[in-house]
Amino acid sequence: MTDQIAMDDVAAFLLAGGQSTRMGRDKALLPLAGRPLIAHALAILREAGLPSAIAGSRSDLSSFAPVVEDHEAGRGPLAGVCAALASTSAPHAVFLSIDQPFVPASLLTCLLHHARLTASAVTVPSINGSAQSFPAVLDRALLPFLADELAARRLGCLLAFQSAAAALHRPFSAVPVEFLVQSGQVTHPSGLPAACWLSNLNKPADLAVAESFAERFTRRIA
Repeated sequence: MTDQIAMDDVAAFLLAGGQSTRMGRDKALLPLAGRPLIAHALAILREAGLPSAIAGSRSDLSSFAPVVEDHEAGRGPLAGVCAALASTSAPHAVFLSIDQPFVPASLLTCLLHHARLTASAVTVPSINGSAQSFPAVLDRALLPFLADELAARRLGCLLAFQSAAAALHRPFSAVPVEFLVQSGQVTHPSGLPAACWLSNLNKPADLAVAESFAERFTRRIA
C-alpha cells in the first residue's frame, strides 16, 4: 500500500496543545535529532500526503502550519480534537500527537483505509492488545458526542472515543499494529521496530531515549 492517500475527504491535525507538565517545557519545540518535534510530526503527515493543521498550541506555531485554537484551553487533547472537528467539513479527520515522532506514514495510510472500508466512527492502532488513543481517524459525525464528553469533563480521549462511537452506533476499531507489520502493509522508513512507533515523549528521560535512536531515525524535512 502506498503512503500517499486520497485527500478529498480527509483533514489532518497535529495535536500540540498539551501542558507538557512532566516534560517541564513545551514539547512542540523540543529538539530531536536537530529538529523540533513539531517538524518531525508534520513531516509524517506530509509523507502521507495529508494537508495538515495544528490543533491548539502553547507557543506560536503558525510559522509551521495553520493553527486551530482550542475553544476551551486547559482541557487536554480532547478539547483540541473537538476544535479541529468543528473547523473542517471533511468527513474523516486524522489526528497525530506532537509527541509521537516515530509513527510511520504508512500506518496513517492503513488506518484511514480501514476507516473508509469499515465505516468505523473511530479507528486507532493497538499494540500488544492495547488500543492507543493516537494516531486516530475520526468520523466528523462524532463531534456532538465528543463535545458532550468534553462538557461533562470526561477528558480521557480513548474512553471518549469509545463512548461517542457507541452513541453514534458505529464501530470502534482498534487495528493491531503487529498484523499490519506481519502482512507487509506497514514498515518504518528507518527500520525501527513496531514496539517503538507509538511511544510518547512525556519526560526528559523519554527524550533521551529518543535521541539514542537518532542515527536510525532520520526523516527528510523540506
